[in-house]
Amino acid sequence: MHNIQRFRTQAKQLVSEMTVEEMIPQLLHTAPAVERLGIPSYNWWNEGLHGAARSGTATVFPQAIGLAATFNSELLFKAGDITSTEQRAKYNTFSKMGDRGIYKGLTVWSPNINIFRDPRWGRGQETYGEDPFLTGQLAVAFIRGLQGDGPYLKTAAAVKHFVAHSGPEPLRHHFNAVVSPKDLYETYLPAFEFSIREGYVNGVMGAYSMINGEPACANGMMDSLIRGGWEFEGIYISDCWAIRDFHQGHHITKNPEESAAMALRYGCDLNCGCEYNSLEKAYRKKLVSADEIRRSCERIMTTRFQLGMFADDCPYDAVNYDQVDTDEHAEAAHEAARQSMVLLRNADSFLPLNREAISSIAVIGPNADSNTALWGNYHGTSSRYTTVLEGIRRVAGESVRIYYSQGSGLVKGNVERLAEENDRIAEAAACAELADVAVLCLGLDETVEGEMRDDGNGGFAGDKKDLRLPKAQRTLLEAVAAVKKPVIVVLLSGGPIDPEITGMENVKALIQAWYPGQTGGLALAEIIFGIYNPSGRLPITFPKAETVLPDFTDYSMKGRTYRYALEEPLYPFGFGLSYTQFAYGDIKAEKKKDGSVVVSCFVENTGERDGREVVQVYGKTADPDFPLHPCLFGFSSLFLKRGERRQVSVAVPARMFTCVDGNGSRSPCTVNGHSKPAAARETA
Repeated sequence: MHNIQRFRTQAKQLVSEMTVEEMIPQLLHTAPAVERLGIPSYNWWNEGLHGAARSGTATVFPQAIGLAATFNSELLFKAGDITSTEQRAKYNTFSKMGDRGIYKGLTVWSPNINIFRDPRWGRGQETYGEDPFLTGQLAVAFIRGLQGDGPYLKTAAAVKHFVAHSGPEPLRHHFNAVVSPKDLYETYLPAFEFSIREGYVNGVMGAYSMINGEPACANGMMDSLIRGGWEFEGIYISDCWAIRDFHQGHHITKNPEESAAMALRYGCDLNCGCEYNSLEKAYRKKLVSADEIRRSCERIMTTRFQLGMFADDCPYDAVNYDQVDTDEHAEAAHEAARQSMVLLRNADSFLPLNREAISSIAVIGPNADSNTALWGNYHGTSSRYTTVLEGIRRVAGESVRIYYSQGSGLVKGNVERLAEENDRIAEAAACAELADVAVLCLGLDETVEGEMRDDGNGGFAGDKKDLRLPKAQRTLLEAVAAVKKPVIVVLLSGGPIDPEITGMENVKALIQAWYPGQTGGLALAEIIFGIYNPSGRLPITFPKAETVLPDFTDYSMKGRTYRYALEEPLYPFGFGLSYTQFAYGDIKAEKKKDGSVVVSCFVENTGERDGREVVQVYGKTADPDFPLHPCLFGFSSLFLKRGERRQVSVAVPARMFTCVDGNGSRSPCTVNGHSKPAAARETA
């Protein structure tokens, strides 16, 4: 925990010397300098979901959903630590050069801990999946990596978007999410509580939408729950231009000054956008007081003191630009890509490929030689991109002939603008015919899946209409499969897609590669050829294409996620295949005095290959307030050489043995009126 009392005292002293007119501009993300007090200008807006983003060259990790698929808290910590190192290096260097622009500061608006409740949501790729516990635990690890271990903050993390925010994207500026107390406290809030109570996150960002009739950036939970119940000591931030939605989208205020005043009164300290420019007018109209302005300014300045901006003894000032894009950081991103990929299908143990038995490979598809498909949104710029085509060419070696065809566009059948529809299908089929095996790289990228375009977001993408591949890619898949050569389908996407390969006997393998970061193509090739054992697990359920999903605007959890699913999925939460086998034994559960339970067992690699295993502990109780299906209670990641056996212990917090009733109250789970801990079980 970072002790902020010293920094709060310093901030209070500094703010006491400021006029109201000087305080107000400090509450905008583009805070100007106050030269008479030695306060330099500062831009609060910086991104770092999976590496230092939007500020030039940086190490690019797999997108957040891919990091979640590792089920590896230590890896998330390392990714956060590297992100903060590079962000701090950029800030230190650029500030000395007089560049204090956007994306070059120390306040990193990450991670996104919204629950990926609907598989169509375009921004789901930014999250850690659909499970509140997994999301919370990975968030805490990433936050600790970003913020360091004190007393100064290395960078200041901010969790987003409070709360119950997960689409639909086109409605977000006027949408009201109606959420029951049970769903709110059982599903949507826990990751925020973990982040505040265990991660000591510095910032919380509010969403664009309303929650049960209150704006996310001006609602009662900001003070009563976050600051009161959870004892949050940091800053509350508006999403960018979200306060403008009060009068333009939600119509709960009449004008900018009323919107700005409302947000500030409820405790929104920092405005990303320009609405707080109206606070001076609101102050003159007595819509806000000097004390309310001062309160937020003191919180803002406390964070700046925590970051060492006015100190001579901050150790992070020594972080130099030579720590950006290092070989060590690149290797960490590469290992993250390896661990993130999920083997979903491996008919007849077709994979891994034997390089000695393969003379030719066809690498086909719109994502086969695409750097964009490696990124994921909110990304930095790597100097080390390795596409799938490049990775396979490198790993296969000079003795293996590589044939390549783009096959189609992501959504358009024709690649050349003036060409006929499906102009590359014949080429793709010819390549597949010549090769021993085809690697077909399908899916999406950030240009068609992601955040909707508005003033704060430069590229249009949005939600998926359904879970099918675009028509052009379905045509390509059918054409390549019709050649009857063995096919490995690779999906690069930020969320679930059903490639609809049932009945395609020669589609031997299916790999979910997400948006795997800068050297994702090399990591994929290493998995295909067995240099690395696949070990990723799905952090979100993959429904079948024909599944009738709940209405996108319905925020009830009924029928959503593995915890409340009503239909059999294509692939379940937590699923992932391996090239080796693991045996479990001597499973025990020991209850501690604090109510937590330690589940222990031995895990043995009984297969022929070294590999990583993800131990997952699930629990279920007969309490009617418990979710419909067993829930993830704990997890652990370990690497075992073939034949190696190791004892593993997984701590299950006491909280996991509680249930949330219809009023949102959490209490120990009961059966027939008696407290009874949920039974823990493990799954491989």
